[in-house]
Amino acid sequence: MATAPGRGGVAVVRVSGPAAFRIASEVTGRKVDASMAGRFFHSAFHPVVPRVPERPQPVDDGLVLVFASPRSYTGEDVVELQGHGGSIAPRRVLEACLAAGARLARRGEFTQRAFLNGRLDLGMAEAVMDLVDARTERGADDAAARLMGAASRPLEEMYVAAIDLSSRVEHALDFSEEELPEGFSESVSRDVSRLASLVERKLSTAREGRILREGALVVLCGRPNAGKSSLMNALLGEGRAIVSDEAGTTRDTIEEGLEIDGWPVRLVDTAGLRMASGEVEREGVRRAEALAACADVVLHVVEPGDDAPPPLDIPHDAIRVLSKCDLFNAFTQSPNCQDARPFILTSAHTGEGIDALKAAIAARLGQIAAKSAEETGADVTTRQKEALLAAHAALASAADALDVNEWTIAANELRSVAEALGRLLGKVYSDDLLDALFSRFCIGK
Repeated sequence: MATAPGRGGVAVVRVSGPAAFRIASEVTGRKVDASMAGRFFHSAFHPVVPRVPERPQPVDDGLVLVFASPRSYTGEDVVELQGHGGSIAPRRVLEACLAAGARLARRGEFTQRAFLNGRLDLGMAEAVMDLVDARTERGADDAAARLMGAASRPLEEMYVAAIDLSSRVEHALDFSEEELPEGFSESVSRDVSRLASLVERKLSTAREGRILREGALVVLCGRPNAGKSSLMNALLGEGRAIVSDEAGTTRDTIEEGLEIDGWPVRLVDTAGLRMASGEVEREGVRRAEALAACADVVLHVVEPGDDAPPPLDIPHDAIRVLSKCDLFNAFTQSPNCQDARPFILTSAHTGEGIDALKAAIAARLGQIAAKSAEETGADVTTRQKEALLAAHAALASAADALDVNEWTIAANELRSVAEALGRLLGKVYSDDLLDALFSRFCIGK
C-alpha cells in the first residue's frame, strides 16, 4: 500500500519490478505494458484465483497508472492500482497482487530500489523521508530542495576533487621525489587546503539542517519568579507550565513544541537560576545551565527592578526579555542599565510584546541560516556530518604529511578522504547502512 490505512477517497497499491506489468495484467484482466505509460484508463480489478473460475469476481473499480523503466520512481517497471479507499477494498486489491506473484514490500524498499538503480543518491533518499516528516513549510522547502539535488551537487564536486587529488598523489608514488614536476608539492597542498575549506563550509550548514529536522532549542533562563513559566504559557497560547508567586516552583525542565515563522521550535522552561540550597533544586539549576550552554537561542527573562548581575552563566548573545511590564513602569525600572543591549518588553497577562519576542526568535534563527545562505537548501544530516568530519580529519593529516614530504602517508589519507566523501553520496555503502537508513521509512515509500 502506498497510501495510509483507513477511510479515504482513494487507496493506491504500488507494484515495482520486472514482473509488474504481468501482475497488473492478471489483476486487471487486460494487457498492461509500456505502451500505456502515462495514460489512465478504467479497469475492474479481480483476483487471479476467482471464487468461480469461469467467472472472475470483481473486487474494485479504479485506475491503472503505468511507469515504464527507467522513467519511474524506482527505475524499474512500476504500476499503481488506484482504487477506492477504506479497509476492505484496498486489501482485496493487494491480495489480488499477491496471488499473482507479488510480495509485500519492506519499509522504504521502493526508495531503496530507486537508490540502487541510480535514480537517487543517499542524500536525496534522506530528503524523501524529511519531506514526508516535515513539520513546517520551511522544513518542507528545505527537504524538497535537497530532493532536487541542491545538497548533492556540491558534495559531488567535492567527491570528484578528492578522487582527482588521490589519483594524482598515487601516481606520484610511481616516481622518486626528485622526479616530481616542479611545483607539484605546492599544487597538491593548495588543493588539499581548498578542499578542506569546502568541507568546513559544508559542515557549517549542519546546525540549520538539525534545526529544520529536530526543532530549534529555545531555552528560558532567569531568576526564580522572573516570569519564565508565564512567558512560556503566553508563547504557547496555553497553560502548560504551573505559575505561582512562590519562587522555585519549576524544579525540572518543561519542554513543548511550537512553530515560529516557519521554524520548528522546542521551547524549554527551566528552574530559576540561583544558589540553591536543596539537592533537587541544585540539580534543576545544573540542568538549566547545561541547556542554556547548548541552546540555539536563550531567552534571559528579567523582571523590572532587578538590578543584580545576571545569575550564574547566561550566554552573552541571549535575547533579553523584560517580563511583567503591565505591573511595573518598565521604562524607569529596567534592570542592568549599564548593559546597552535592549530588552523586549513583554506581559504574559496582556499579551504585549509576545509577537515581538517571536519575531526576535525567528530573526535569530534566520541569522543561523544566513551563515550558509549561498548553499540554500543544502543542509547536512547527521550521517553526512559524520562522514564530513572524517574527511576533514583525513585532510588535516594529509596536509601535515605533505609538510614533511611523507607522500605515502598523504596518499593513504587522501584515499580516506575520497572514501568518506563517497559515503555521503552512496558511492561507497554497506548493506547494514542501507538497512539502517531505509528501515526508518514507512511501508510503501
